Amino acid sequence: MTSKDYLSQEEIDALLRQSSGGDTDSGNASSGGVKTIDDFLTPLEQDALGEIGNITFGSAATALSTLLGKKVDITTPTVSAIAREQFEAEFPRPHVAVHVSYVEGFEGINSLVIKSHDAQVIADLMLGGDGNVTSEELNEIHISAVQEAMNQMMGSSATSMSTIFNRMVNISPPGIDIMDVPNNSGISNIPHEEVFVKISFRLRIGDLIDSSIMQLIAVSFAKELVSSLMGGVSETSAPPAAAQPAAQQAPVAQPAYSAPTPPAPPVHQAPPMASAPPSYAASMPPQPQTLGGLNRNVNVNPVQFANFQGSTYANGEETNLNLLLDIPLKVTVELGRTQKQIKDILELSQGSIIELDKLAGEPVDILVNNKLIAKGEVVVIDENFGVRVTDIVSQWDRVQKIQ
Repeated sequence: MTSKDYLSQEEIDALLRQSSGGDTDSGNASSGGVKTIDDFLTPLEQDALGEIGNITFGSAATALSTLLGKKVDITTPTVSAIAREQFEAEFPRPHVAVHVSYVEGFEGINSLVIKSHDAQVIADLMLGGDGNVTSEELNEIHISAVQEAMNQMMGSSATSMSTIFNRMVNISPPGIDIMDVPNNSGISNIPHEEVFVKISFRLRIGDLIDSSIMQLIAVSFAKELVSSLMGGVSETSAPPAAAQPAAQQAPVAQPAYSAPTPPAPPVHQAPPMASAPPSYAASMPPQPQTLGGLNRNVNVNPVQFANFQGSTYANGEETNLNLLLDIPLKVTVELGRTQKQIKDILELSQGSIIELDKLAGEPVDILVNNKLIAKGEVVVIDENFGVRVTDIVSQWDRVQKIQ
């Protein structure tokens, strides 16, 4: 090989500059259309939105734990942005999406997205199972169970929001979809926005689930939440002027005797025990009030009561089942039923046989307050009839019968 077969240093540098410029241009082209959360929310707004999610979903975790009878942990959230065009990459497999609309307090839609397997585990636990599921399909009963679980979670979340924002917050009954983005199915209820704020939580339920749960809200709705929170903080952060120490009010105080007062002993004539610094007496309109036979100027502020509109029992934190243990219930064992006309009833006499709707050997029904809860077989115990329970009605069926 001769020297002509080699590239000169200038040629090598030119090739390197061209390669570097091409990579940069391609990188900008690939990422130029993708915006981050910093393009929509400031770091302070992101922290405020994460704190809202942390408080509301902490309450939701308590409600879900009570419902499932398992320990539920929902960790501190991560706030990010996701474009609609990124849905297919974010949700390549079917997910379960639950949508609720705020009908009072705010205007917006909150979408909660969880994996199908996680939804199956939650549904199985609600139906009395052990949570070990193998099937990948959700039937109608499973979907209804998940919908009820999400309803309890979002209800508790709305109650916490009422406390945070000091206003009544109500939500609509949740709607549920099987979101299959690659097939363009189950995404019609998601707001028609190009970019969403995604708040991701780590969800752990006992040793059955260690996954994530995502909250999708529109950017405008996120800004409304943050604005309401920041506005409420700014209005309530400064303590009332009358509650500040007198030394802090001294620079703005007027002379103690500059304001006219109704006929009453002036402040400087009060006994020593009722005297106040001149700056304190001048910081409020003097209003005589008798206290122990002495006249003194006091500041009267309207009392502020706590908000009792949201019940603390909605999220299960105050539930105490021990209060119900002494309530008597009527337990009935039903051998069978039949229907007869009045004329047949009038013809009954001793020795008549009434045919029931059950065959010999079939289990009898065990009812509590006329609600079927179990089945069993008749036994004899010390010349008394008894019933041995052979089957318990599933938790889901019992809930449906109660409703």
